[in-house]
Amino acid sequence: MTNRQIFLNHIGQTSTAPLALEIIKAEGCKLYDADGKEYLDLIGGISVCNVGHGNKKVIGAINKQMNDYLHVMVNGELVLSPQTNYAKLLIDHLPASLNSVFFTASGTEATEGAMKLAKRYSGRTQIAAFNNSYHGSTQGSLSIIGSEYWRNAFRPLLPDVLHLNFNSFESLEQITELTACVFAETIQAEAGVIVPDKKWMKALRKKCDDTGTLLVLDEIQCSFGRNGTLWAFEQFDIVPDILLLGKALGGGMPLGAFIADKKMMDCFTNNPVLGHINTFGGHPVCCAAGFAAFQFLLENKIVETVFEKEKIFLENLHSKKIKNIRSKGLMIALEFESFEINKKIIDALIDKGIFTDWFLFAPNYLRIVPPLTISEEEIRWACGVIDKVVNGF
Repeated sequence: MTNRQIFLNHIGQTSTAPLALEIIKAEGCKLYDADGKEYLDLIGGISVCNVGHGNKKVIGAINKQMNDYLHVMVNGELVLSPQTNYAKLLIDHLPASLNSVFFTASGTEATEGAMKLAKRYSGRTQIAAFNNSYHGSTQGSLSIIGSEYWRNAFRPLLPDVLHLNFNSFESLEQITELTACVFAETIQAEAGVIVPDKKWMKALRKKCDDTGTLLVLDEIQCSFGRNGTLWAFEQFDIVPDILLLGKALGGGMPLGAFIADKKMMDCFTNNPVLGHINTFGGHPVCCAAGFAAFQFLLENKIVETVFEKEKIFLENLHSKKIKNIRSKGLMIALEFESFEINKKIIDALIDKGIFTDWFLFAPNYLRIVPPLTISEEEIRWACGVIDKVVNGF
């Protein structure tokens, strides 16, 4: 039985038509399959591989930590230097109020933890989120994502959840003294890169302040420079009460986190004790990898190159058959007439050696979210191939 047959028959599937490429190696911005074919990766593990595949600094940190120790105890019980080192590095680059890190094993677990924290700290039960938002696929996260298509088959979900319209001033009036928290993606990724108005973001922050509501910003996809600054919220001159991180946080290893003020986080320590626990959250190897990736990002000033690389993409995508381009940094969405046309373009690009896909809530948009280390030469080559393929449809 081949690996492909095992994959199709014995690995849990998420669709009836998986790409099923058998990848055996990844390096820099390139993927290599079992037939020796090379692909330029424009997905980056969906905003995971910001510092590139096979980053030597990250691999070195993983190897060192593996030789020291792996899992020893649940998160928050023992002093583990990979956790403390990474937490300190994170908070050193965050606003002063974001000073306590609760590591999880994934982004959706960070969402779940933040939901519990907001309800426990505020004493309220109502949660508000936005249409076309994505916060994960576990039951609680699913309750607040902004699409009935994805929610409906799994009801009943959490009660007392409001879904508001993103970037709508009128919607903010639904946030009241009954609302525990508002979850928002700083940049709506799966909606096809929706960038909110700065005035609206500041109004959202003010509405939360006025009603005593906690603002939770989901930067699971858009942190670590993806949108051109280390944290996307910096571009809106606001600070969240709780910040969600994941994806690139682990440098390619599974890791998530929610970050808040310590006085807020401490409410998990009593009534009940062990108010939130996580077996593999903050796994030593994952934290060592994430720490190394973050250091690499900072030391090599990768974030400072993002807007220029975005500009090169935008200047070199010329096809008139691209109906619209939405972007913020190296999170780019190309609009086509329909999902059917977009899927044909994606399949043709994969055949030509470019790995890309579509967005959950904007299936007629093609996704470009490469490793931030992508070179200018690779960008120009990719744009040439994309234009040529698109013009063929």
